[in-house]
Amino acid sequence: MRFGKVGMAAVAAASLVSAPVFAQAVQPVSSQVERVGAATSDESELEGGSGIIIAVLAAAAVIAGIIIAADGSDDTPTSP
Repeated sequence: MRFGKVGMAAVAAASLVSAPVFAQAVQPVSSQVERVGAATSDESELEGGSGIIIAVLAAAAVIAGIIIAADGSDDTPTSP
């Protein structure tokens, strides 16, 4: 029973490692396939601009975490 579990774990690990290699080796059905992007008339509004806001919020969260962690806690017991 012990060797069966080890063997199954080895087979599972080998299949997880080899799956991307086998998937990459598969050739497409047609060698004439070419990807083409769709034409758009307007620019995307998802360029960014909110990066500064996210950075400020992340910095505030880090500073708040440091303050909470470094806060002088009263280590006296509450029970008599």
